Amino acid sequence: MFENLSDKLERAFKLVKGKGKITEINVAETLKEVRRALLEADVNYKVAKQFTDTVKEKALGQQVLTAVSPGQLMVKVVRDELALLMGSSASEVNLQGQPAVLLMAGLQGSGKTTLSAKLANYVKQKKGRNPLLVACDVYRPAAIDQLKTLGEQLEVEVYSEEGVKDPVAIARHAVDHAKKQGCQVVIVDTAGRLAIDEEMMHEISALKGALQPTEILFVVDAMTGQDAVNTASVFNEKLDFDGVVLTKMDGDTRGGAALSIKAVVNKPIKFIGTGEKPDALDVFHPERMADRILGMGDIVSLVEKAQEQIDEKEAAALQKKIAKNKFDFNDFLSQLQQIKKMGNIKDLVGMIPGVGKQIKDMDIDNDSFKGIEAIIRSMTPEERNNPSLLAGNRRKRLASGSGTDIQQVNKLIKQFEDMRKMMKSFSSGKAQRMMQQMQRTRR
Repeated sequence: MFENLSDKLERAFKLVKGKGKITEINVAETLKEVRRALLEADVNYKVAKQFTDTVKEKALGQQVLTAVSPGQLMVKVVRDELALLMGSSASEVNLQGQPAVLLMAGLQGSGKTTLSAKLANYVKQKKGRNPLLVACDVYRPAAIDQLKTLGEQLEVEVYSEEGVKDPVAIARHAVDHAKKQGCQVVIVDTAGRLAIDEEMMHEISALKGALQPTEILFVVDAMTGQDAVNTASVFNEKLDFDGVVLTKMDGDTRGGAALSIKAVVNKPIKFIGTGEKPDALDVFHPERMADRILGMGDIVSLVEKAQEQIDEKEAAALQKKIAKNKFDFNDFLSQLQQIKKMGNIKDLVGMIPGVGKQIKDMDIDNDSFKGIEAIIRSMTPEERNNPSLLAGNRRKRLASGSGTDIQQVNKLIKQFEDMRKMMKSFSSGKAQRMMQQMQRTRR
């Protein structure tokens, strides 16, 4: 996501790095490359031009402090404008109403059905609400079956009416059903077409009129780039939707839709789909995305994902073990399992400031842990509890039992011991005082 754009922006900033001051000439050179990078990322031309014009005006209007280089200033101005371009701050989905009704709209193939299920999972797991999925794509039987399958996996009820071809009637009955069953959020999956046509727009407009939804979310495939923005404009004219959801943001996308769509339709991006799993739906944070585009990482999102998976009592118990230097391979294996639950490993590592660029060409996925897990699972309970037992013959046995080699076993054990020493030092009072001092300095 945004890798090519990040690389091109970095090259553009090099034109102003090392300069003594910001001038019309070096700003013009830099922004020429920035505009080219945006256009190659499939950003709307008017949006790209307006963006670079604004950046130029702000950059030339600022004094460069002695502690800040011209290059750093340009990065900051571009970062702030990128965040503003994408919406400035996160926009929460509106779940008010008894029940709240969320109407999904978009073309066929945009990922509406999968997104509806992900949204139901989000509402259930993170908002503590009881959702009801409604199958209103009456033209594509596979869509109804798909929604039912996803609903079963998530343990979310799916409302459908076999043989009924009137989506408005189905949706009305679903809302009545939700009220009786105590469902607090109704998510209506609708039909799409391969292209915009009058029949589809009439149907979604009729659903809007009948349901008076709390929110209409326009779902669009981010990989379609500028076409996504054009489609959004047409839907917005007809529906006046409330927000956008960009799907397939984990694909080989140039990012133009995310950077253009807010400026063109003046509606916030509320969510982005980042994978196939039910929990691969993230609230869209423009300022965090701007940081990631410019290679600054996204440590806030990384911490949030960690907090969702880590049990506080378990963490407290682990901290005590670390302080006593009792951290063992059982704990290590448990931590690996929690990391894997957080999402795609490469995406997670890319959230660490300064790391994204270094790993962009590396093949990192959840399978990367298979060899490590196999070695640990080949240990006896006694060996896991007491890693100091792992001497020569035991290591050979581990290599044989895990399908790895002695070098991999030696490497894992060394990394484990190094990590244990580091954890021990960080658990000391001195290290904790240093961390507290750093936090106060940041404030």
